[in-house]
Amino acid sequence: MTNREILARVDHTLLKADAKKADIKKICEEAMANNTASICINPGFIEYAVGIMGDKIPVCTVIGFPLGAMTTAAKVFEAKDAIEKGAQEVDMVINISRAKDGDWEYITEEIRQIKRAVGDKILKVIIETCLLTDEEKIALCKCVTDAGADYIKTSTGFSTAGATFHDIELFAKHCEGKCKIKAAGGIRSREDMVKFIELGADRLGTSSAIKILNGADAGNSY
Repeated sequence: MTNREILARVDHTLLKADAKKADIKKICEEAMANNTASICINPGFIEYAVGIMGDKIPVCTVIGFPLGAMTTAAKVFEAKDAIEKGAQEVDMVINISRAKDGDWEYITEEIRQIKRAVGDKILKVIIETCLLTDEEKIALCKCVTDAGADYIKTSTGFSTAGATFHDIELFAKHCEGKCKIKAAGGIRSREDMVKFIELGADRLGTSSAIKILNGADAGNSY
């Protein structure tokens, strides 16, 4: 697998609370130079990034991030606002507390409402795998596919751990091709990127892919 093929699956990510406009400009330029799948940034920078990139690279943003604990109405508002500002893709965080309580109906309906809000734009659903049992992850595969979301995503990168090979294998088995898969958080090497893709990941969420593929250390990057 070539570096170009890997980068075509990367959501080039910068979600740090202290990110500056100069940092956003830098990742926009890197994304355009390397033809990444998208850039993934906080909502406050959507219009700025669209102004830099136009339609060259899609802008992805996050809602309900990183805890997923706000109301469905708040997430729907965030989603609509993001699309109005020019986002082409939205990564939402589920209500993890509801998952721990086994309230699958609530989660499915919340995802469904947000998918309606984004319309034909891409919706990725972050389930925060590090906080879940395998049984809960399997139930959430059904929630995501039943609600019509485009992707299931492992992690925010802000909790106790990121993507694992096991989780991608589990998603591939239990989503049954009804949605795509995004591995995110803690991707530290080229070998990891290739392995995640081989196991079924359609997208990789990482801030360090370009750095890694240029031979640098990923450090503490998302």
